[in-house]
Amino acid sequence: MTAAPQEPMGLARLEQRLRQDLAWLEWPAKDWVPLREQDGQRVRVVVVIGAGMCGLAAAAALKGLGVVNLTVLDRAPAGQEGPWITYARMETLRSPKQLVGPALGLPALTFRAWYEAQFGTAAWEALGKIPRPMWMEYLVWYRRVLDLPVENEVTLEAVTALPDDLLALKVRDAGGVRTVFARHLVLATGRDGLGGPWVPPLVAGIDRRFWAHSADDIDFDALKGKRVGVVGAGASAMDNAATALEHGIASLDLFIRRKDLPRINKFTGIGSQGVIHGFAGLPDDWKWRFLDAALKAQTPPPRDSTMRVSRHPNARFHLGSPLLSLKERDGHLELTTAKGVYDLDFMIFATGFSVDPGLRPELSAFAPLIRFWKDRYTPPAGLDNAELAQAPDLGPAFEFQEKVAGTCPALARIHCFNYPALLSHGKLSGDIPAVSEGARRLARGITRALFVADRETHYRALLAYDTPELLGDEWRDADAELEVGHAE
Repeated sequence: MTAAPQEPMGLARLEQRLRQDLAWLEWPAKDWVPLREQDGQRVRVVVVIGAGMCGLAAAAALKGLGVVNLTVLDRAPAGQEGPWITYARMETLRSPKQLVGPALGLPALTFRAWYEAQFGTAAWEALGKIPRPMWMEYLVWYRRVLDLPVENEVTLEAVTALPDDLLALKVRDAGGVRTVFARHLVLATGRDGLGGPWVPPLVAGIDRRFWAHSADDIDFDALKGKRVGVVGAGASAMDNAATALEHGIASLDLFIRRKDLPRINKFTGIGSQGVIHGFAGLPDDWKWRFLDAALKAQTPPPRDSTMRVSRHPNARFHLGSPLLSLKERDGHLELTTAKGVYDLDFMIFATGFSVDPGLRPELSAFAPLIRFWKDRYTPPAGLDNAELAQAPDLGPAFEFQEKVAGTCPALARIHCFNYPALLSHGKLSGDIPAVSEGARRLARGITRALFVADRETHYRALLAYDTPELLGDEWRDADAELEVGHAE
């Protein structure tokens, strides 16, 4: 007999249950990190840059361990953090709806709990994949119910290492430029967090009115009636192509270097708790082999996203079409590929991101000192991979490491909790499936480092602690009574 669908409990009741769960778990733990001051202001124990999914999960995990003197800074207005309602243009998330995401092991904090509380179990069962804007609504709720300290419309401009293991963060907000002092800095800055959008060199010299990267703020309304080309074969290429088609462009040409679209998502196929927890323990050569195979196979675009493009009669897929040249001619673009010449009014490059900290003003002082995999690992013949070579070589808490020992100890206090951590830690800091484990690993590592750094303070506290648990009236010393009797 099938159970009747449950009526929605409402968010108020779900939040009441979550508060009870947190109270039972004594979350957050008590604040245990010694206070410090610098130049008359309180030093933040941790500053997290980025209030998207990874930044919120990191802050929540740290708060749960009693690191409560923290701040999350994001350059976007509230409710627009991360890609979800900016340059992400898919209709639904790729990840299956049941994945727990940033819930940190708390059932009442999952997307499913949030969704069912509002719409009921029958609606959950009927839901296919999560609508993209709805995921943003969930993250806004997540931030609110955990009372995470986020400051919006604040941009990090520079980081400087100070004595006494401090970092000075130059930030800009509506009030101007100010300095925030921190002991640890977490970069939860997404796909382009250690570099920027990458486009092929042939774009050099082409006026920006003719092209955009898929991560740019594109005015699709202005493309109506125009001939648009999209370069790439991934999810971003399909989503941007579909968005352009849905805005009434005259034609869409999708240029794909490969002779066929990738069909199989390798890492999804082997996804497991073993991969999540075990990848970081692999020897270097095995880490490289796993990711080299996955990256060279490439991740296919979602089926729904691809069909969202192909259902338009004015969309054309050009396979086996690497770009050979791009020119401006008579107010439009002339693109030459291995298969022909195409006249276009606008191009969108869904060509990914580069890893180059030198492109990030806030990291420019540290960029030459950071160790990358290419600095210490040479892959076997046939496994060369430029993308992996440029990955940062991170420590167990996602911290940067020095290219040359002793040149920049402050790197140990800057944590790369974004997509380029992939080769060191696996897919723990960029995608929904394992972000909770990534956040917990990060938080545990920072907590360990803080306690070790403050060991003298904690040791003095140990010696000074003098609150008795026994008062001396809880027992009688039988031998002492015998001794008194013998004396008499």
